[in-house]
Amino acid sequence: MTGPGTGAPAADVIIVGAGPVGLLLAGELRLGGARVTVLEQLVEPTRESRASTLHARTLEILEDRGVLRRLGTLPAGGPGHFGGLRLDLADAEPGHPHAGQWKYPQARLEAVLKLWATGLGAQVRRGHRVTGLTPRPYRVDVEHTGTDGTTHHSAAAFVVGCDGERSTVRCLGGFEFAGEDGTLEMLRADVAGLDVPDRRFERHPHGLATAHRWPDGSTRVMVHLFGTPPGRRSGPPSFAETAATWAKVTGEDIAHGTPLWLNAFDNTSRQATAYRRGRILLAGDAAHVQMPVGGQALNLGLQDAAALGPRLAARVTGRADDRELDGYQRERHPATARALTGIRAQARLLLGGPEVDGVREVFDELLHLGTVRRHLARVVTGLDTPRPPASTGS
Repeated sequence: MTGPGTGAPAADVIIVGAGPVGLLLAGELRLGGARVTVLEQLVEPTRESRASTLHARTLEILEDRGVLRRLGTLPAGGPGHFGGLRLDLADAEPGHPHAGQWKYPQARLEAVLKLWATGLGAQVRRGHRVTGLTPRPYRVDVEHTGTDGTTHHSAAAFVVGCDGERSTVRCLGGFEFAGEDGTLEMLRADVAGLDVPDRRFERHPHGLATAHRWPDGSTRVMVHLFGTPPGRRSGPPSFAETAATWAKVTGEDIAHGTPLWLNAFDNTSRQATAYRRGRILLAGDAAHVQMPVGGQALNLGLQDAAALGPRLAARVTGRADDRELDGYQRERHPATARALTGIRAQARLLLGGPEVDGVREVFDELLHLGTVRRHLARVVTGLDTPRPPASTGS
């Protein structure tokens, strides 16, 4: 790729982040005829569990791009919930071919999307950490460092940050990230060697617990001790902390298990006020951070990529101007803002202590109304937004 001032860039778009959002966007741009390079700081793909839920709008997107058939048969993910209260997501649109929610591990989805995107011609460069962005009149210069410490300089007409909630692109690009930091934390882990009963958002006097046995025999546990704020850690929680919290809430001992993955999340809710600043754009968790309740975070990000891809491809290949590209902000910002409002309400219902019991009772009554179920299910599944068309070349 060219360095600053050495001529036309070798890529129309540089995407920072090779997670599912960045890879879907890369393939989308290639379908539209754009030259794409993806920079990813991780040398190897992550094997962590992370997200596993796909919603109806996302499956439509994958189907329209020929990706869904690559996933094989997807297991159903159950009825869904709103703040821990049962909500059948099939009520969003009864009869829809992908009604409800479906399970597919994020690591496997990422692998499928990489094969698809690179098969279309996208270039993925791992082990490259972005350290600088310099916008210029007709391009953006990108400084990135390899694993050997060597500094590289690349350029593209546009740069898109798909690099997660701690986005380097968002920071270097000077985006305003409005909202609130988290005040309550939930611990989660995949643990082998446990024999605890499956439970779904089970409320106890001192907290909330959920457990689900995976097909491989391990158990996903999630637990919140009422009122616990986010921990000040440099990494994930220890298994000892997770097991101790589980014991305080449920009275059960899981300390003998073998942790396979440890994680903590909180109720942070933030959204970039603009998804575009000149030639720099954001998508996925780089553009918005939310509590990962009901699998919405991954789905919102993939829907961002599907909305941005055709517009950006048309812009860089000369088939559209900036007005068309600005449609990305007009479409996705309000849709995500609406979803984040619902997620904040869910966080309150889910993580609140006895003080929210009355509100939970009222919500439970409202969820018996078909119009309420349909409205909330459509927001959760993304079916309240237009179905984005796939990119087409010139």
